[in-house]
Amino acid sequence: MKLLVTGASGMVGSALLPALAAEGHSVTRMVRRAPAPGAGEVQWDPAGGKLDPAVLEGADVVVHLAGENVAGRWTRRKKAAIRNSRVRGAILLGESLPRVSNRPHTLMAASAVGYYGDRGEEVLREGSPPGSSFLATVARELEEAFEPAARAGIRVVSLRIGLVLSAAGGALPRMLLPFRLGAGGRFGSGRQYWSWIALNDLVRVILFAMREGSLSGPVNAVAPNPVTNREFTRTLAKILRRPAFVPLPAFAARLALGEMANELLLASARVAPARLLEAGFEFGFPRLEDALGALLGH
Repeated sequence: MKLLVTGASGMVGSALLPALAAEGHSVTRMVRRAPAPGAGEVQWDPAGGKLDPAVLEGADVVVHLAGENVAGRWTRRKKAAIRNSRVRGAILLGESLPRVSNRPHTLMAASAVGYYGDRGEEVLREGSPPGSSFLATVARELEEAFEPAARAGIRVVSLRIGLVLSAAGGALPRMLLPFRLGAGGRFGSGRQYWSWIALNDLVRVILFAMREGSLSGPVNAVAPNPVTNREFTRTLAKILRRPAFVPLPAFAARLALGEMANELLLASARVAPARLLEAGFEFGFPRLEDALGALLGH
């Protein structure tokens, strides 16, 4: 198939593109800068609302992965960048795709389990209502932006992605140093659920959803066994053969990271990949210990 991919240089995109090439698909990257000659790139300007419809003509699938990194202290400017980088691009795609005569049949986009907000021990499936936090609002607006494309008959898949585990980027490498020094431990109470997925499985989820025409709407892209933060940190310490006796108190996390700590480190989202399991997807790493062991070479 012919694919257009935004955010192709990010952690997920960098892993996805080789997998697509291995299956024989043709990939064109959508970039905001001037395209490099012969690099298989086309330009778009989500901030300015500019996208030549000819770019979309004849493509089979659009995969929208672009978005500002959510890590770091959330200043007013940072929050605007997080929202605008996701929602403006989604609005532009959602409004542009129906105008194309030979339009793609599938649009897949990276949403997030942040859609559900902080929900304690409640098991969250795709039909669960959204939360009211900042990330929940961003995810809801992103998914709603694709409604014009869905009304035009395009199959829209919103992947609500959890904590992506990779040795090459994301949250895991940032956690390794304190744990290797024996200074790791739970965050806050440790009772909050973290819904996670190995990067390799996330790539396989995208490929699976691309082929599986019965999947549309929200799809929870998480492993089937979410864990509490206490379980996560204990498992990481076990894999690294280090203690995990130095907790990060909630007040210290909030002092250091502000609002981001509340939504990313201390919030609880116990998310189930109900629709993936119903569709027959099989996870390569359904359990955290196996995923961390493979990633860290243990």
